[in-house]
Amino acid sequence: MSSLDSIKPFYSILPQVANPVKKQGFRDKLKWTGIILILYFILTEVSLYGLNPTAVDQFAQLRAVMAGSFGSILTLGIGPIVTASIVMQLLVGGKLINLDLSLQEDKAAFQGTQKLLAIVFTLFEGIVLVITGSLPPITGEYTTILIVQMVLGGILVIYLDEVVSKWGFGSGIGLFIAAGVSQEILVGSLNFLPTAASGQPAGRIPAFIYSLTTGQPQFNLLIPVIATIIVFLIVVYAECMRVEIPLSYGGVKGARSKYPLKFVYASNMPVILVSAFFLNVQLFAGLFQSVGHPILGQVSNGQAINGIAYYLTTPSSISVLLTDPIKVLIYAVVFIGLSIIFALLWVEISGIGPKQVANQLSNMGVQVPGFRSSKVQFRRILNKYIPTITVLGGAFVGLLAFMADLTGALGGGTGVLLTVGVVYRLYEEIAKEQLMDVHPMLRRFLGDE
Repeated sequence: MSSLDSIKPFYSILPQVANPVKKQGFRDKLKWTGIILILYFILTEVSLYGLNPTAVDQFAQLRAVMAGSFGSILTLGIGPIVTASIVMQLLVGGKLINLDLSLQEDKAAFQGTQKLLAIVFTLFEGIVLVITGSLPPITGEYTTILIVQMVLGGILVIYLDEVVSKWGFGSGIGLFIAAGVSQEILVGSLNFLPTAASGQPAGRIPAFIYSLTTGQPQFNLLIPVIATIIVFLIVVYAECMRVEIPLSYGGVKGARSKYPLKFVYASNMPVILVSAFFLNVQLFAGLFQSVGHPILGQVSNGQAINGIAYYLTTPSSISVLLTDPIKVLIYAVVFIGLSIIFALLWVEISGIGPKQVANQLSNMGVQVPGFRSSKVQFRRILNKYIPTITVLGGAFVGLLAFMADLTGALGGGTGVLLTVGVVYRLYEEIAKEQLMDVHPMLRRFLGDE
């Protein structure tokens, strides 16, 4: 019996996105992914009615990672979904909830509870942002209206994510992050429209060309562009790094293959989880300050100025190394440390730990040359690799995201890191789907029907 049976009546009444009746083909998945992406961009343009125009985005540095659009009904973005994921991972990883995610029933309970929590956090975050003044209404009469709009937008994101996961490519979380960051990169680098303050183009590249025409070239304008390109190349290289375990097929003499274990084994999910955790620290800092107990630090004009919240605020300029090196050091240690912890949790929760992979390989009837084909033997071999690359991969993406943020890369260093990872995996999934459409027998062989 699942330990979540007591709340099953609550999440079982939630509307569900139906699973496809038959296996979706490449064109069908592409169609649904495109439709959801268009809907997402449309919703980001729907402004919050009753929002004070003087509002300052307290979470601007994390906005791209949370796939939100400040001032729109999607202000919360994927924040509630990721927060719910963090809570569930900690509860299951800490054995506070006894679930075996290899069982379909327990997996369904996990997903249902996570959706219920995401809706609860949507309501909670919407209320907190309004009552703490992060999203102030024009007058008190608009308070409830603002909260309702954000809650509706947050719930829409939850179901858009579910549609993509079941009917499209990848996940809605990754798709929305990639879409938002890509938009920021394109606008930030190529926008030729002049700014009101200086009259020069807003985009970095047009602004640099403009500076050349004035005889005063400003090479510093290109630093974020160069940083973005460097992060892109490093992430693509890291995505190609892997450890390959040789396999042989017992029933087919001479047949050989390899099981790849990617260096970035837990993907970029740990960085998303860490960013969501930091966002909630900022959120609770504002909440505690509003009730007269600033135990996490004080917030002024939408920015943390001291305490834990200050030290966990993303440093988005390399100049911070000179002005406040202690803050940078603390932030780096916490960010990388949490990236490792969340990587380990994610591997276990998502079913790609040594035990689960060992069961999968054993059921395929393969073996490692020179070893007996058994689940115990597979697990012993995988235990030598998976925990190690999970820790190294988590530390790597954490360090890379931190350093990229310091350079001020367009779209935010963390956002670029996540976007490249999402797009790379999307490319792999699309290529696989196209291959299976061309060779239907391959789909049956891989058990993907």
